[in-house]
Amino acid sequence: MNVQTGKIVPGEARCPAESTQEIIARDKVPAPEWARSESYEYLGSEDISKDRYIDPEFAKGEFQKLWTRTWQMACREDHIPEVGDYYVYDLGAYSFIVVRSAEDEIKAHFNACLHRGTKLRSSGTEGFATEIKCPFHGWSWNLDGTNKGVPCQWDFPHVDTAKLTLPHARVARLGGFVWINMDPEAPSLEDYLGEEALAHFKAWNLENRYIYLHVQKSYPANWKLTMEAFMEAYHVGDTHPQVAPANGDINSQYDVYGDHVDRFISTLGVVSPKLYGKYTEQDIVDNFTLGDSSSLGGQKPQLKEGERARQVMADMFRDMFEKATNSDLSNVSDTELLDTYSYTFFPNLFLFPGISLPMIYRFRPDARDHRRTIYEVMFMRPKPKDGETPEMAELQILEDHQSFAEAEGMDPGFGKILDQDTDNLFAQQEGLEASAKAGLTLANYQEIRVRHFEQAVDKYMAMAPPAQLGSR
Repeated sequence: MNVQTGKIVPGEARCPAESTQEIIARDKVPAPEWARSESYEYLGSEDISKDRYIDPEFAKGEFQKLWTRTWQMACREDHIPEVGDYYVYDLGAYSFIVVRSAEDEIKAHFNACLHRGTKLRSSGTEGFATEIKCPFHGWSWNLDGTNKGVPCQWDFPHVDTAKLTLPHARVARLGGFVWINMDPEAPSLEDYLGEEALAHFKAWNLENRYIYLHVQKSYPANWKLTMEAFMEAYHVGDTHPQVAPANGDINSQYDVYGDHVDRFISTLGVVSPKLYGKYTEQDIVDNFTLGDSSSLGGQKPQLKEGERARQVMADMFRDMFEKATNSDLSNVSDTELLDTYSYTFFPNLFLFPGISLPMIYRFRPDARDHRRTIYEVMFMRPKPKDGETPEMAELQILEDHQSFAEAEGMDPGFGKILDQDTDNLFAQQEGLEASAKAGLTLANYQEIRVRHFEQAVDKYMAMAPPAQLGSR
């Protein structure tokens, strides 16, 4: 029930303004079916316990039960394009060597020697190798994980080298990403995502994008709190007041898909419903912030009488993004060019498949401190029409005191937005630990992604740890 019509019914209330679907329905280049869909589900109104954010035992249970069972994006296929290329993916104490072992085969070996446990490749590294060799005593493996050699094998008559294959996680490939799962009994990635979300994913053709900027920073807050800071647009008016004149924040659309995927659509090029009548169409253009404003060449258009900011911006972006990225966007809708499409893929990945904010967020907990999170931001561009894919961006790691705007290649305006999003985290973590209140109170609609996410956490935390990890 709309709040204008009377009594507010839990799960039915919406912002008393035009909806996301009404906004994008007026666009000149129509939205694809996946963008026109709606899939909200009321999931209850109970408070969320704060213990999950502040109890180190809860974090320990997550590493045993949740991270060992879920599909995670480890890297892009472009990180390992040639046979022998490898990329080390770390998750707390877990570590994997993701390697292209054959032209069309990728393995994710547990990153530990089967002799005395030494890490075979250093954390946070990538490169090329013809074999996987332990730096301690020289035990070695082929790229596919089969044992290659044991020095002084005469001293190991009790060891069958045919059984010394490196344990490995399951690997799936989708959208140019390499995904891994430690649980041999877990459902396939396709079943894990579900039919509808999978159809959305495939429609984006993300295999035709490349990462041109990759920045990492750690934060003094639990990984779930850090993720949840990005799950709603409810905070935009107070946290990002500079973008509210060009952001339809509180009339954003929220959807859930099965247990593991959810999204919001936040329209841009329109004024926030909280600011109706206070800004002109020209003001909307002047306040618009992009993830990559270099495409605009520093210019913003001056509107003519009767022109709508949203449509003028869509037309302009199509031309400018095509020239800046040497790509063809003729079949891309206005809403994909303009709007923020934010999808969460449980447990730790956000994908933004649009063009103006073409991002990937990845969050990983710090195994040594449940109050810290490793947060990565990656920006994507369409691959050039001439087929020459640029090199993958090198990772830039920022110190705690540094602004995202200091990262080389980061748009300063968007860097400020990321700083604003994360500046609240330390206060929230400390506030929860100091609070006399036992939980968090969530909005039924605008914070449905937070509730959906935490219900998925609860599902895994109710399980026993997997009987075994990895396969041989």
